[in-house]
Amino acid sequence: MEQIQIRNLSFSYPDSGCDCLKDVSLSIQKGEFVLLCGASGCGKTTLLRHLKSVLTPRGTRSGTVLYCGMPLDQVPPAGQAQAIGFVMQNPDDQIVTDKVWHELAFGLENLGVPRDVIGARVAEMASFFGIQSWYHRETSQLSGGQKQLLNLASIMAMQPEILILDEPTGQLDPIAAGDFLNTLKKINRELGTTVLITEHRVEEIFPAVDRVLVMEAGRLIVDDSPRDAGRILMEKGHPIRDMLPAPMRIFCESAGEGQVPLTVREGRSWLDAFFAGNRPSVTALPPRPFPKGGEAVKLTDVWFRYDRQSPDVLKGLTLSVPQGCLYAVVGSNGGGKSTALRTVCGICRPYRGKVEVLGKELKSYARGRLFEHCLTMLPQDPRNLFVKQSVAGELAEMNGDAEKQKKVAALCEVEHLMDANPYDLSGGEQQRVALAKVLLTDPKVLLLDEPTKGLDCCFKKRFASTLKELTRKRITVIMVSHDIEFCAEYADLAAMFFDGSVIASGTPGRFFGDNSFYTTAANRMSRSFFVNAVTARDVVELLRENRGGQR
Repeated sequence: MEQIQIRNLSFSYPDSGCDCLKDVSLSIQKGEFVLLCGASGCGKTTLLRHLKSVLTPRGTRSGTVLYCGMPLDQVPPAGQAQAIGFVMQNPDDQIVTDKVWHELAFGLENLGVPRDVIGARVAEMASFFGIQSWYHRETSQLSGGQKQLLNLASIMAMQPEILILDEPTGQLDPIAAGDFLNTLKKINRELGTTVLITEHRVEEIFPAVDRVLVMEAGRLIVDDSPRDAGRILMEKGHPIRDMLPAPMRIFCESAGEGQVPLTVREGRSWLDAFFAGNRPSVTALPPRPFPKGGEAVKLTDVWFRYDRQSPDVLKGLTLSVPQGCLYAVVGSNGGGKSTALRTVCGICRPYRGKVEVLGKELKSYARGRLFEHCLTMLPQDPRNLFVKQSVAGELAEMNGDAEKQKKVAALCEVEHLMDANPYDLSGGEQQRVALAKVLLTDPKVLLLDEPTKGLDCCFKKRFASTLKELTRKRITVIMVSHDIEFCAEYADLAAMFFDGSVIASGTPGRFFGDNSFYTTAANRMSRSFFVNAVTARDVVELLRENRGGQR
Protein backbone atom coordinates (compact mmCIF):
# COMPACT_ATOMS: atom_id res chain seq x y z
CA MET A 1 0.00 0.00 0.00
CA GLU A 2 1.36 3.42 -1.00
CA GLN A 3 1.30 5.53 2.15
CA ILE A 4 3.00 8.56 0.61
CA GLN A 5 2.92 9.45 -3.06
CA ILE A 6 4.55 12.50 -4.61
CA ARG A 7 3.76 13.31 -8.24
CA ASN A 8 5.78 15.82 -10.27
CA LEU A 9 6.41 18.12 -7.30
CA SER A 10 8.18 21.40 -8.08
CA PHE A 11 8.65 24.27 -5.63
CA SER A 12 10.41 27.62 -5.42
CA TYR A 13 10.79 29.99 -2.48
CA PRO A 14 9.58 33.60 -2.88
CA ASP A 15 12.02 35.75 -4.90
CA SER A 16 14.43 32.81 -5.26
CA GLY A 17 14.40 32.89 -9.04
CA CYS A 18 14.78 29.10 -9.38
CA ASP A 19 13.09 25.89 -8.30
CA CYS A 20 14.30 24.26 -5.09
CA LEU A 21 12.43 21.08 -6.04
CA LYS A 22 12.24 20.04 -9.70
CA ASP A 23 9.63 17.55 -10.88
CA VAL A 24 10.13 15.12 -7.96
CA SER A 25 8.12 11.89 -8.10
CA LEU A 26 8.33 9.03 -5.62
CA SER A 27 6.24 6.72 -3.49
CA ILE A 28 6.78 5.17 -0.07
CA GLN A 29 5.07 1.95 0.94
CA LYS A 30 3.55 1.36 4.36
CA GLY A 31 6.18 0.02 6.78
CA GLU A 32 9.20 0.98 4.63
CA PHE A 33 12.42 2.40 6.08
CA VAL A 34 13.75 4.99 3.62
CA LEU A 35 16.90 7.14 3.68
CA LEU A 36 16.94 10.47 1.81
CA CYS A 37 20.40 11.94 1.28
CA GLY A 38 22.28 14.51 -0.75
CA ALA A 39 24.46 17.60 -0.46
CA SER A 40 23.45 20.55 1.76
CA GLY A 41 20.93 22.74 -0.02
CA CYS A 42 19.84 20.05 -2.49
CA GLY A 43 16.21 20.26 -1.30
CA LYS A 44 15.96 17.41 1.24
CA THR A 45 14.45 19.45 4.08
CA THR A 46 12.15 21.32 1.69
CA LEU A 47 10.86 17.99 0.36
CA LEU A 48 10.25 16.62 3.86
CA ARG A 49 8.34 19.74 4.89
CA HIS A 50 5.91 19.17 2.04
CA LEU A 51 4.83 15.96 3.78
CA LYS A 52 3.16 17.85 6.64
CA SER A 53 0.89 20.78 5.78
CA VAL A 54 1.65 22.85 8.87
CA LEU A 55 5.37 22.80 7.99
CA THR A 56 5.04 23.36 4.22
CA PRO A 57 7.08 26.46 3.32
CA ARG A 58 5.64 29.49 1.55
CA GLY A 59 6.35 29.68 -2.15
CA THR A 60 5.19 28.56 -5.59
CA ARG A 61 4.29 24.89 -5.88
CA SER A 62 3.06 22.54 -8.58
CA GLY A 63 2.42 18.82 -8.39
CA THR A 64 0.62 16.60 -5.90
CA VAL A 65 1.35 15.10 -2.48
CA LEU A 66 -0.93 12.23 -1.44
CA TYR A 67 -1.30 10.55 1.94
CA CYS A 68 -2.99 7.13 1.69
CA GLY A 69 -4.44 8.17 -1.68
CA MET A 70 -5.88 11.48 -0.39
CA PRO A 71 -4.40 14.92 -1.19
CA LEU A 72 -2.43 15.87 1.91
CA ASP A 73 -4.03 19.31 2.22
CA GLN A 74 -7.43 17.59 2.55
CA VAL A 75 -6.31 15.58 5.59
CA PRO A 76 -7.52 17.46 8.72
CA PRO A 77 -4.76 19.04 10.88
CA ALA A 78 -5.60 16.83 13.86
CA GLY A 79 -5.35 13.75 11.66
CA GLN A 80 -1.97 14.86 10.32
CA ALA A 81 -0.71 15.69 13.82
CA GLN A 82 -1.43 12.17 15.00
CA ALA A 83 -0.58 10.18 11.87
CA ILE A 84 2.56 12.01 10.69
CA GLY A 85 5.32 12.60 13.23
CA PHE A 86 8.10 15.03 12.30
CA VAL A 87 11.41 15.38 14.16
CA MET A 88 13.11 18.57 13.04
CA GLN A 89 16.75 19.27 12.30
CA ASN A 90 17.08 21.74 15.17
CA PRO A 91 15.59 20.42 18.42
CA ASP A 92 14.93 23.90 19.81
CA ASP A 93 12.47 24.53 16.95
CA GLN A 94 10.18 21.84 18.33
CA ILE A 95 10.26 22.11 22.12
CA VAL A 96 7.34 24.23 23.38
CA THR A 97 7.14 23.63 27.15
CA ASP A 98 9.44 24.28 30.08
CA LYS A 99 9.48 20.79 31.66
CA VAL A 100 10.49 17.43 30.20
CA TRP A 101 7.43 15.62 31.53
CA HIS A 102 5.13 18.28 30.10
CA GLU A 103 6.82 18.12 26.69
CA LEU A 104 6.14 14.37 26.58
CA ALA A 105 2.47 14.96 27.34
CA PHE A 106 1.91 18.14 25.29
CA GLY A 107 0.97 16.56 21.94
CA LEU A 108 -1.39 14.08 23.58
CA GLU A 109 -3.09 16.87 25.55
CA ASN A 110 -3.69 18.82 22.34
CA LEU A 111 -5.25 15.73 20.76
CA GLY A 112 -7.67 15.40 23.69
CA VAL A 113 -6.35 12.01 24.80
CA PRO A 114 -7.78 10.89 28.20
CA ARG A 115 -5.53 11.70 31.19
CA ASP A 116 -4.98 8.07 32.22
CA VAL A 117 -3.90 7.17 28.67
CA ILE A 118 -1.53 10.17 28.63
CA GLY A 119 0.05 9.02 31.90
CA ALA A 120 0.60 5.50 30.59
CA ARG A 121 2.08 6.60 27.27
CA VAL A 122 4.36 9.21 28.86
CA ALA A 123 5.66 6.65 31.38
CA GLU A 124 6.24 4.12 28.61
CA MET A 125 8.17 6.58 26.42
CA ALA A 126 10.22 7.95 29.32
CA SER A 127 11.26 4.41 30.21
CA PHE A 128 11.87 3.29 26.64
CA PHE A 129 14.08 6.29 25.79
CA GLY A 130 15.89 6.38 29.14
CA ILE A 131 14.51 9.77 30.11
CA GLN A 132 13.67 8.91 33.74
CA SER A 133 16.80 10.53 35.21
CA TRP A 134 15.95 13.94 33.69
CA TYR A 135 12.16 13.56 33.63
CA HIS A 136 11.57 16.57 35.96
CA ARG A 137 14.26 18.85 34.54
CA GLU A 138 13.77 22.14 32.73
CA THR A 139 13.94 21.67 28.95
CA SER A 140 16.25 24.70 28.75
CA GLN A 141 18.86 22.82 30.80
CA LEU A 142 19.10 19.87 28.40
CA SER A 143 21.95 19.32 25.96
CA GLY A 144 21.21 19.34 22.22
CA GLY A 145 21.28 15.55 22.13
CA GLN A 146 18.90 15.21 25.07
CA LYS A 147 16.49 17.62 23.41
CA GLN A 148 16.52 15.52 20.25
CA LEU A 149 15.75 12.33 22.21
CA LEU A 150 12.94 14.18 23.96
CA ASN A 151 11.49 15.28 20.60
CA LEU A 152 11.45 11.70 19.31
CA ALA A 153 9.87 10.39 22.51
CA SER A 154 7.21 13.13 22.40
CA ILE A 155 6.33 12.25 18.81
CA MET A 156 6.24 8.50 19.47
CA ALA A 157 3.88 9.03 22.41
CA MET A 158 1.25 9.98 19.80
CA GLN A 159 1.77 6.62 18.01
CA PRO A 160 2.22 8.01 14.46
CA GLU A 161 1.87 5.89 11.35
CA ILE A 162 4.70 7.76 9.60
CA LEU A 163 7.84 9.09 11.26
CA ILE A 164 9.80 11.75 9.35
CA LEU A 165 13.21 12.78 10.69
CA ASP A 166 15.41 15.59 9.41
CA GLU A 167 19.07 15.09 10.43
CA PRO A 168 18.10 13.72 13.86
CA THR A 169 21.56 12.54 15.02
CA GLY A 170 23.53 15.71 14.23
CA GLN A 171 23.80 16.60 17.92
CA LEU A 172 24.17 13.08 19.33
CA ASP A 173 27.41 11.45 20.44
CA PRO A 174 28.35 8.20 18.61
CA ILE A 175 26.92 5.88 21.26
CA ALA A 176 23.71 7.88 21.64
CA ALA A 177 23.40 8.14 17.84
CA GLY A 178 23.77 4.37 17.53
CA ASP A 179 21.12 3.86 20.23
CA PHE A 180 18.86 6.40 18.54
CA LEU A 181 19.12 4.66 15.17
CA ASN A 182 18.64 1.22 16.75
CA THR A 183 15.49 2.62 18.32
CA LEU A 184 14.28 3.73 14.88
CA LYS A 185 14.94 0.24 13.51
CA LYS A 186 12.93 -1.26 16.37
CA ILE A 187 10.08 1.23 15.83
CA ASN A 188 10.04 0.32 12.14
CA ARG A 189 10.31 -3.47 12.57
CA GLU A 190 8.15 -4.07 15.61
CA LEU A 191 5.54 -1.31 15.36
CA GLY A 192 5.37 -1.22 11.57
CA THR A 193 5.88 2.55 11.56
CA THR A 194 6.98 3.94 8.21
CA VAL A 195 10.27 5.84 8.61
CA LEU A 196 11.68 8.48 6.26
CA ILE A 197 14.96 9.99 7.41
CA THR A 198 17.55 12.41 6.06
CA GLU A 199 21.12 12.03 7.29
CA HIS A 200 24.67 13.07 6.44
CA ARG A 201 26.16 10.52 8.88
CA VAL A 202 24.93 7.33 7.23
CA GLU A 203 27.47 4.78 8.53
CA GLU A 204 24.95 3.14 10.89
CA ILE A 205 21.70 3.78 9.06
CA PHE A 206 22.68 2.95 5.46
CA PRO A 207 22.72 -0.87 5.81
CA ALA A 208 19.45 -0.88 7.78
CA VAL A 209 17.13 0.88 5.34
CA ASP A 210 15.03 -0.66 2.58
CA ARG A 211 15.70 2.08 0.03
CA VAL A 212 18.04 5.01 -0.53
CA LEU A 213 16.89 8.17 -2.29
CA VAL A 214 19.58 10.60 -3.47
CA MET A 215 18.80 14.21 -4.39
CA GLU A 216 20.92 16.62 -6.40
CA ALA A 217 19.99 20.25 -7.11
CA GLY A 218 16.32 19.63 -6.37
CA ARG A 219 16.00 16.45 -8.45
CA LEU A 220 15.78 12.81 -7.41
CA ILE A 221 18.71 11.08 -9.14
CA VAL A 222 18.86 7.68 -7.38
CA ASP A 223 16.10 5.46 -5.96
CA ASP A 224 17.45 1.98 -5.20
CA SER A 225 18.48 -0.53 -2.56
CA PRO A 226 21.39 0.54 -0.29
CA ARG A 227 23.91 -1.76 -1.95
CA ASP A 228 22.94 -0.73 -5.49
CA ALA A 229 22.59 2.96 -4.61
CA GLY A 230 26.10 2.92 -3.12
CA ARG A 231 27.49 1.12 -6.15
CA ILE A 232 25.91 3.67 -8.49
CA LEU A 233 27.38 6.60 -6.56
CA MET A 234 30.85 5.02 -6.48
CA GLU A 235 30.81 4.14 -10.19
CA LYS A 236 29.72 7.66 -11.11
CA GLY A 237 32.38 9.16 -8.86
CA HIS A 238 29.58 11.27 -7.40
CA PRO A 239 30.76 13.98 -4.96
CA ILE A 240 28.68 12.58 -2.09
CA ARG A 241 30.23 9.09 -2.35
CA ASP A 242 32.41 10.01 0.64
CA MET A 243 29.34 9.82 2.86
CA LEU A 244 28.95 6.10 2.12
CA PRO A 245 29.84 3.53 4.81
CA ALA A 246 33.59 3.01 5.19
CA PRO A 247 33.50 -0.72 4.26
CA MET A 248 31.88 0.15 0.94
CA ARG A 249 34.36 2.96 0.17
CA ILE A 250 37.38 0.85 1.17
CA PHE A 251 36.19 -2.05 -1.01
CA CYS A 252 35.56 0.10 -4.08
CA GLU A 253 38.70 2.23 -3.75
CA SER A 254 40.78 -0.96 -3.32
CA ALA A 255 39.24 -2.54 -6.44
CA GLY A 256 37.70 -5.29 -4.33
CA GLU A 257 36.11 -8.32 -5.95
CA GLY A 258 32.77 -9.90 -5.13
CA GLN A 259 29.79 -8.37 -3.36
CA VAL A 260 30.40 -4.91 -1.96
CA PRO A 261 30.27 -4.93 1.89
CA LEU A 262 27.81 -2.63 3.64
CA THR A 263 28.55 -3.30 7.31
CA VAL A 264 31.69 -3.52 9.45
CA ARG A 265 31.05 -7.23 9.85
CA GLU A 266 30.87 -7.76 6.08
CA GLY A 267 34.01 -5.63 5.71
CA ARG A 268 35.92 -7.83 8.15
CA SER A 269 34.83 -10.93 6.24
CA TRP A 270 36.09 -9.38 3.01
CA LEU A 271 39.47 -8.55 4.63
CA ASP A 272 39.71 -12.16 5.87
CA ALA A 273 39.25 -13.33 2.28
CA PHE A 274 41.63 -10.64 0.99
CA PHE A 275 44.49 -11.91 3.18
CA ALA A 276 43.40 -15.58 2.86
CA GLY A 277 44.44 -16.39 6.41
CA ASN A 278 47.87 -14.73 6.13
CA ARG A 279 49.14 -11.82 8.18
CA PRO A 280 49.70 -8.55 6.26
CA SER A 281 53.34 -7.66 5.65
CA VAL A 282 52.70 -3.93 6.36
CA THR A 283 50.53 -3.26 9.40
CA ALA A 284 51.03 0.44 10.17
CA LEU A 285 51.60 3.77 8.45
CA PRO A 286 54.18 6.34 9.58
CA PRO A 287 52.77 8.66 12.29
CA ARG A 288 51.42 12.00 11.14
CA PRO A 289 53.54 15.09 11.83
CA PHE A 290 52.41 16.99 14.89
CA PRO A 291 52.58 20.79 15.28
CA LYS A 292 54.72 21.95 18.17
CA GLY A 293 54.51 25.32 19.86
CA GLY A 294 53.66 27.21 23.00
CA GLU A 295 50.37 26.91 24.84
CA ALA A 296 47.52 28.82 23.24
CA VAL A 297 44.88 27.76 25.78
CA LYS A 298 45.48 26.30 29.22
CA LEU A 299 42.96 25.32 31.88
CA THR A 300 44.17 24.28 35.33
CA ASP A 301 41.90 22.57 37.90
CA VAL A 302 38.77 24.37 36.68
CA TRP A 303 35.49 23.80 38.54
CA PHE A 304 32.15 25.21 37.45
CA ARG A 305 28.45 24.83 38.25
CA TYR A 306 25.53 26.83 36.89
CA ASP A 307 24.15 27.68 40.34
CA ARG A 308 24.99 26.88 43.92
CA GLN A 309 22.39 24.14 44.29
CA SER A 310 23.22 22.34 41.03
CA PRO A 311 25.95 19.70 40.64
CA ASP A 312 29.35 20.59 39.22
CA VAL A 313 29.54 20.45 35.42
CA LEU A 314 33.32 20.92 35.20
CA LYS A 315 35.28 18.96 37.81
CA GLY A 316 38.96 19.79 38.01
CA LEU A 317 39.23 20.29 34.24
CA THR A 318 42.86 20.50 33.18
CA LEU A 319 44.02 20.68 29.58
CA SER A 320 46.66 22.33 27.44
CA VAL A 321 46.24 23.14 23.74
CA PRO A 322 49.38 23.91 21.68
CA GLN A 323 49.39 26.93 19.41
CA GLY A 324 48.50 26.18 15.80
CA CYS A 325 46.80 22.89 16.72
CA LEU A 326 43.42 21.49 15.66
CA TYR A 327 42.27 20.04 18.99
CA ALA A 328 39.14 17.87 18.89
CA VAL A 329 37.10 17.05 22.00
CA VAL A 330 34.69 14.10 21.94
CA GLY A 331 32.43 12.67 24.62
CA SER A 332 28.85 11.91 25.58
CA ASN A 333 25.94 14.33 25.48
CA GLY A 334 25.51 16.47 28.58
CA GLY A 335 29.06 15.81 29.76
CA GLY A 336 30.14 19.45 29.85
CA LYS A 337 32.02 19.87 26.56
CA SER A 338 30.10 22.96 25.46
CA THR A 339 30.38 24.38 28.97
CA ALA A 340 34.15 23.99 28.72
CA LEU A 341 34.16 26.07 25.52
CA ARG A 342 32.01 28.75 27.14
CA THR A 343 34.44 28.78 30.06
CA VAL A 344 37.40 29.38 27.73
CA CYS A 345 35.68 32.41 26.21
CA GLY A 346 34.54 33.80 29.59
CA ILE A 347 30.79 33.22 29.28
CA CYS A 348 30.90 30.71 32.15
CA ARG A 349 33.05 31.85 35.06
CA PRO A 350 34.53 29.02 37.18
CA TYR A 351 34.49 29.29 40.95
CA ARG A 352 37.87 27.59 41.18
CA GLY A 353 40.83 27.12 38.85
CA LYS A 354 42.64 29.17 36.22
CA VAL A 355 41.94 29.80 32.54
CA GLU A 356 44.70 31.22 30.32
CA VAL A 357 44.41 32.32 26.70
CA LEU A 358 47.57 33.15 24.73
CA GLY A 359 49.63 33.15 27.92
CA LYS A 360 47.40 35.61 29.75
CA GLU A 361 44.91 34.80 32.48
CA LEU A 362 41.33 35.31 31.32
CA LYS A 363 40.40 37.74 34.08
CA SER A 364 43.33 39.97 33.04
CA TYR A 365 41.69 40.87 29.72
CA ALA A 366 39.90 44.22 29.75
CA ARG A 367 36.18 44.12 29.01
CA GLY A 368 35.62 43.09 25.39
CA ARG A 369 39.33 42.92 24.53
CA LEU A 370 39.33 39.11 24.53
CA PHE A 371 37.20 39.16 21.36
CA GLU A 372 39.24 41.78 19.47
CA HIS A 373 41.31 39.72 17.01
CA CYS A 374 42.04 37.27 19.83
CA LEU A 375 39.31 34.67 20.40
CA THR A 376 35.94 33.88 18.87
CA MET A 377 33.39 31.09 19.13
CA LEU A 378 30.96 29.41 16.74
CA PRO A 379 28.06 28.20 18.94
CA GLN A 380 26.21 24.92 18.56
CA ASP A 381 23.19 26.73 17.11
CA PRO A 382 24.52 29.05 14.37
CA ARG A 383 21.31 31.07 14.42
CA ASN A 384 22.40 32.58 17.72
CA LEU A 385 24.76 34.74 15.66
CA PHE A 386 22.18 36.02 13.18
CA VAL A 387 20.86 39.57 13.67
CA LYS A 388 20.41 40.85 10.10
CA GLN A 389 17.92 40.26 7.29
CA SER A 390 20.48 39.03 4.77
CA VAL A 391 23.71 37.06 4.64
CA ALA A 392 25.45 40.15 3.22
CA GLY A 393 24.27 42.14 6.24
CA GLU A 394 25.58 39.48 8.62
CA LEU A 395 29.06 39.59 7.10
CA ALA A 396 29.13 43.39 6.89
CA GLU A 397 28.26 43.61 10.58
CA MET A 398 31.49 41.78 11.49
CA ASN A 399 33.89 43.51 9.12
CA GLY A 400 33.39 46.58 6.95
CA ASP A 401 36.09 45.57 4.48
CA ALA A 402 34.15 44.54 1.34
CA GLU A 403 37.14 42.73 -0.15
CA LYS A 404 37.64 40.71 3.03
CA GLN A 405 33.94 39.84 3.10
CA LYS A 406 34.18 38.61 -0.49
CA LYS A 407 37.19 36.40 0.24
CA VAL A 408 35.62 34.82 3.34
CA ALA A 409 32.28 34.31 1.54
CA ALA A 410 34.14 32.46 -1.21
CA LEU A 411 36.08 30.43 1.33
CA CYS A 412 32.86 29.30 3.04
CA GLU A 413 30.96 28.98 -0.27
CA VAL A 414 28.15 31.38 0.56
CA GLU A 415 28.63 33.90 -2.29
CA HIS A 416 25.40 32.77 -3.95
CA LEU A 417 23.48 33.25 -0.69
CA MET A 418 24.35 36.89 -0.03
CA ASP A 419 20.81 38.21 -0.64
CA ALA A 420 19.08 35.40 1.27
CA ASN A 421 17.67 35.69 4.77
CA PRO A 422 19.86 33.45 6.95
CA TYR A 423 16.77 31.95 8.59
CA ASP A 424 15.55 30.70 5.19
CA LEU A 425 18.69 28.62 4.61
CA SER A 426 19.23 24.91 5.22
CA GLY A 427 21.04 23.82 8.38
CA GLY A 428 24.29 23.25 6.50
CA GLU A 429 24.07 26.62 4.76
CA GLN A 430 23.42 28.37 8.08
CA GLN A 431 26.49 26.68 9.50
CA ARG A 432 28.63 27.98 6.64
CA VAL A 433 27.31 31.53 7.02
CA ALA A 434 28.00 31.47 10.76
CA LEU A 435 31.53 30.20 10.12
CA ALA A 436 32.14 33.02 7.64
CA LYS A 437 30.91 35.50 10.21
CA VAL A 438 33.28 34.38 12.97
CA LEU A 439 36.26 34.11 10.59
CA LEU A 440 35.83 37.81 9.75
CA THR A 441 37.00 38.64 13.29
CA ASP A 442 40.53 37.38 12.43
CA PRO A 443 40.83 35.30 15.62
CA LYS A 444 44.02 33.75 17.01
CA VAL A 445 41.93 31.15 18.86
CA LEU A 446 38.80 29.71 17.25
CA LEU A 447 36.30 27.71 19.34
CA LEU A 448 33.87 25.51 17.40
CA ASP A 449 30.87 23.74 18.95
CA GLU A 450 29.64 20.96 16.64
CA PRO A 451 30.86 22.76 13.49
CA THR A 452 30.17 19.88 11.05
CA LYS A 453 26.54 19.47 12.11
CA GLY A 454 24.38 19.68 8.98
CA LEU A 455 27.36 19.77 6.60
CA ASP A 456 27.56 17.35 3.70
CA CYS A 457 30.71 15.33 3.01
CA CYS A 458 31.76 17.61 0.15
CA PHE A 459 31.81 20.77 2.23
CA LYS A 460 33.35 18.93 5.19
CA LYS A 461 36.44 18.34 3.06
CA ARG A 462 36.67 21.98 2.12
CA PHE A 463 35.92 23.00 5.70
CA ALA A 464 38.77 20.78 6.90
CA SER A 465 41.06 22.40 4.34
CA THR A 466 40.06 25.81 5.72
CA LEU A 467 40.83 24.71 9.29
CA LYS A 468 44.20 23.32 8.22
CA GLU A 469 45.02 26.60 6.48
CA LEU A 470 44.17 28.42 9.72
CA THR A 471 46.42 26.17 11.79
CA ARG A 472 49.25 26.70 9.30
CA LYS A 473 48.90 30.40 10.11
CA ARG A 474 49.36 29.48 13.81
CA ILE A 475 45.66 29.94 14.59
CA THR A 476 44.53 27.49 17.25
CA VAL A 477 41.25 25.64 16.73
CA ILE A 478 39.43 23.86 19.57
CA MET A 479 36.51 21.82 18.29
CA VAL A 480 33.83 19.96 20.22
CA SER A 481 32.34 17.34 17.94
CA HIS A 482 30.38 14.10 17.73
CA ASP A 483 31.70 13.57 14.20
CA ILE A 484 34.28 10.88 14.97
CA GLU A 485 35.16 10.30 11.32
CA PHE A 486 35.97 13.99 10.82
CA CYS A 487 38.04 14.21 14.01
CA ALA A 488 40.00 11.07 13.13
CA GLU A 489 40.75 12.37 9.65
CA TYR A 490 41.74 15.95 10.38
CA ALA A 491 42.53 16.62 14.08
CA ASP A 492 46.10 17.03 15.34
CA LEU A 493 45.08 16.00 18.86
CA ALA A 494 41.91 14.34 20.14
CA ALA A 495 40.65 14.21 23.71
CA MET A 496 37.93 12.34 25.60
CA PHE A 497 35.70 14.41 27.88
CA PHE A 498 34.06 12.45 30.70
CA ASP A 499 32.49 13.40 34.04
CA GLY A 500 33.43 17.05 33.74
CA SER A 501 37.05 16.66 32.72
CA VAL A 502 39.44 15.45 30.01
CA ILE A 503 40.49 11.90 30.91
CA ALA A 504 42.55 10.92 27.85
CA SER A 505 44.13 12.59 24.83
CA GLY A 506 46.54 11.79 22.02
CA THR A 507 47.11 11.86 18.30
CA PRO A 508 44.11 10.55 16.30
CA GLY A 509 45.74 7.26 15.33
CA ARG A 510 46.66 6.32 18.86
CA PHE A 511 43.60 7.86 20.52
CA PHE A 512 40.90 6.39 18.26
CA GLY A 513 42.87 3.21 17.64
CA ASP A 514 42.68 2.38 21.36
CA ASN A 515 38.90 2.94 21.65
CA SER A 516 36.15 0.40 21.13
CA PHE A 517 33.11 2.63 20.55
CA TYR A 518 34.53 6.14 20.22
CA THR A 519 36.32 5.10 17.07
CA THR A 520 35.68 4.86 13.35
CA ALA A 521 34.07 2.13 11.27
CA ALA A 522 37.36 1.81 9.35
CA ASN A 523 39.21 1.04 12.58
CA ARG A 524 36.62 -1.47 13.80
CA MET A 525 36.76 -3.20 10.43
CA SER A 526 40.57 -3.37 10.16
CA ARG A 527 41.92 -3.50 13.73
CA SER A 528 42.55 -7.26 13.53
CA PHE A 529 44.93 -6.63 10.62
CA PHE A 530 46.33 -3.11 11.01
CA VAL A 531 47.57 -0.91 13.87
CA ASN A 532 45.92 2.48 14.43
CA ALA A 533 44.35 2.65 10.96
CA VAL A 534 41.47 4.99 11.80
CA THR A 535 40.33 6.36 8.44
CA ALA A 536 39.16 4.72 5.22
CA ARG A 537 42.14 6.35 3.54
CA ASP A 538 44.51 4.67 6.05
CA VAL A 539 43.03 1.24 5.32
CA VAL A 540 43.08 1.74 1.53
CA GLU A 541 46.72 2.85 1.68
CA LEU A 542 47.71 -0.17 3.77
CA LEU A 543 45.90 -2.53 1.42
CA ARG A 544 47.81 -1.04 -1.50
CA GLU A 545 51.09 -1.41 0.41
CA ASN A 546 50.29 -5.08 0.97
CA ARG A 547 49.58 -5.48 -2.73
CA GLY A 548 52.99 -4.05 -3.53
CA GLY A 549 51.50 -0.68 -4.37
CA GLN A 550 49.28 -2.12 -7.10
CA ARG A 551 45.61 -1.24 -7.26
